[in-house]
Amino acid sequence: MPTDELTADPDERQIARYECSCCNEPIERTWNMIFRDGDAYAAYFANSYHHADQDHDTWIDVILGTWGAETADDHVTFGCRVGPVQNSPAPAASLVQACLDGSADEVHGVVLSREDGLVHPRLREFWAVVDFVLANDPTVTGHLYR
Repeated sequence: MPTDELTADPDERQIARYECSCCNEPIERTWNMIFRDGDAYAAYFANSYHHADQDHDTWIDVILGTWGAETADDHVTFGCRVGPVQNSPAPAASLVQACLDGSADEVHGVVLSREDGLVHPRLREFWAVVDFVLANDPTVTGHLYR
């Protein structure tokens, strides 16, 4: 198996549906664990918004850290928005404050601002997980690339 191969168990992927408070349209929230070379490596949470009068976008939070330990001391959470951007036919990802939906709790560890995320040593790992989610989560893919 190649080094740094990311995988996820599609049968473990979770999905919940909520109603958006601004427009009463659905929000689809998916989450799953990501494995690197067979070891638990990250968790992601993706909120796909079907706004009535706004862009359809997805906000993704990724927690990187050690899993299975009794503490989340080394956990760090990045966030991004993926959606339409000006002058581009395809959606694009932009780093944002993590956990903008208010979901931050102990498991998230250090919740990064955009500014802190831009200079964090694990930024490249975060983007690799986002790329994996965009290619492998059918809810996210279907929402953004319809």
